[in-house]
Amino acid sequence: MGIKTYRPVTSGTRQKTGLTFEELTAKRPFKPLVKSLSKTGGRNSRGRISIRHRGGGHRRLYRVIDFKRDKINIPGLVETIEYDPNRSSFISLIKYTDGERRYILAPLDLKVGQTIISADKQVDILPGNAMPLRRIPLGTVIHNIELRKNKGGQMVRAAGTGAQILAKEGDYAQIRMPSSEIRKVHLDCRATVGQLGNVDSGNISIGKAGRKRWLGIRPHVRGTAMNPIDHPHGGGEGKSKGGRNPVSPTGKPTKGYKTRKNKRTQSFIVRRRSK
Repeated sequence: MGIKTYRPVTSGTRQKTGLTFEELTAKRPFKPLVKSLSKTGGRNSRGRISIRHRGGGHRRLYRVIDFKRDKINIPGLVETIEYDPNRSSFISLIKYTDGERRYILAPLDLKVGQTIISADKQVDILPGNAMPLRRIPLGTVIHNIELRKNKGGQMVRAAGTGAQILAKEGDYAQIRMPSSEIRKVHLDCRATVGQLGNVDSGNISIGKAGRKRWLGIRPHVRGTAMNPIDHPHGGGEGKSKGGRNPVSPTGKPTKGYKTRKNKRTQSFIVRRRSK
C-alpha cells in the first residue's frame, strides 16, 4: 500500500495526498452482509447535540464485521480485501468451508486465497488466525482483542495498529497497547494474530476543507475567536489567550484532563501510556 500525490492543478490538490488502494480486490461489498446506516448529526435520542462538529458527509452502508471470531475450528478462505468507509482499516471477506461468508478486519500481509482459522487450540501463528490469549506465544503482535470472554474484540482495531503480548501471569496476560499502555487481559479472551493493514492511513494529508465535509466533519471554531457569551475562552482585548486551563464550551476541563473514574478496573492497568 502506498500514498499517491496529485498534480497541483488547484489549490486543494497541492497539499492533498491519498491512498493508492493497490491491495483492494473488490469494488462492491457483499450484499447479504450490508445494512443501511442512518446519520445522527452528532445528536442524541432527545435531538440535542452531544458531539459537536458532525453532520453532512457522503452516504454510507454498514458492513457487518465478525469481531467475535466465533466460527471455531472451521477453516475459511480469503476471497477479497475491501474498503470500508466506517473504519480506517480494510476488511476481508472470508468464505468458510460450510459455505458461510463473514467479514473480518484485514491484517497486514493477508492475501487472497490464503486460509485462516479461528480455534480454541494453538494453530499456526499467521496473520488472520484467531485464538485465546493463552494459546498465543509471548512476543506475538495481535489485534482485535476482547476485554471480556465471548464479547467480541474491542481493542486495537484501527489501521496499522498492533499490540504485543509481554507476559502471562496467573489468569491474565500483560499486553502492550499501541499507546504504550500495559494492560492485563484474561487469558480466555480471544485475539487475532498480526498487525492491522492500511499502515499509511495516518500519513494522509486531507488537503482541503471540502474533503473533511465528505467525511461528515463540520468546521471547528476556536474558543478564543468567540465572544465571552459563546465560550469561556472568548473575549479579551486583541488576540488573547484563554486565560485559564482549556475547557469545553460548557466549562468542563479538556485537552489532557483525566476523566477516568472506573476504580473497579483500575487494577488491570499495569502502566499508563507514556506522554
